[in-house]
Amino acid sequence: MSDLSVEHLSAGALPVLLDPASAQCDLHDVWRQRREHIDQLLLQTGGVLLRGFDVPSVADFQAFAKEYGHPLLNYEFASTPRSAVSSGVYTSTEYPAHQHIPLHNEQAYTREWPMKIWFHCVTAPASGGETPIADSRAIYRGMPPALRQRFADGLCYVRNYSADFDLTWQQVFQTESRAEVEAYCRRSAIACEWKDDGELRTLQRCQGVERHPVTGEMVWFNQAHLFHASNLQAEVRESLEDMLGADNLPRNVCFADGSPIPDGMLDEVRAVLAANTVIFPWQSGDILMLDNMLVAHARTPFSGPRKVVVAMAQPHGNLPQG
Repeated sequence: MSDLSVEHLSAGALPVLLDPASAQCDLHDVWRQRREHIDQLLLQTGGVLLRGFDVPSVADFQAFAKEYGHPLLNYEFASTPRSAVSSGVYTSTEYPAHQHIPLHNEQAYTREWPMKIWFHCVTAPASGGETPIADSRAIYRGMPPALRQRFADGLCYVRNYSADFDLTWQQVFQTESRAEVEAYCRRSAIACEWKDDGELRTLQRCQGVERHPVTGEMVWFNQAHLFHASNLQAEVRESLEDMLGADNLPRNVCFADGSPIPDGMLDEVRAVLAANTVIFPWQSGDILMLDNMLVAHARTPFSGPRKVVVAMAQPHGNLPQG
């Protein structure tokens, strides 16, 4: 690949860094001419970072993501606030700059998710604001066997939507129509219940681990450590449980059989995630391509302006067909 320099950004295999060998090396030409090789790298390592290419606008990034050959996906059944930048391109999660967003595979709390996800750094922050990543295959292998088996039995995510404590159901489902919400839930195997106060509760039984459809490898694939009440600060958790009751927390997760997940078990999960985390600083213009099942991503706190946009494509899932 004389038009590209290929190396590893960190001591491990993830991510592979591709940068242009000359100023004449165009991002779109590289994708068209080296698609097969880049696809192979993505399956082998899970993540490819394109750095040093000219990406003059978000529209140019959008065009690049579309070249993969799949329509860009809308951000449906949201769990965090995001804004559409253009068709199929969204801001990254709009949490305050001081907050850390733990590692997760995009929409692993559902039974439908994107296989491909792209991040484009429009503006690199003055400090922090990295997008840490981790190999979901290594995370799966690193989990204690008994814990791994327990999660393989599945999880149940519980959400109570409210403008006071989390996203509203109107924000999540992008509609004001209860009938449309109910139709979406039927299609997606989500149990829904309208409460006496007019708010909504949903429950969905989902995977804790999954098998990659191309490589056949098992991956850790859930967001239990984000949805579980132990993800809250201790004083916030205590306050919400006193105010709302454990059943009415904005979000929580249990095992598929309804039994609670002990806090200590999630501590073990977080330790394995931390042990497999790779962090590198953003540079403006970077494009990070991830196989969403093979690699999880996060966000560190930051200072100064930061703009990272996201695109997703190639839906996959485990809902019954037909």
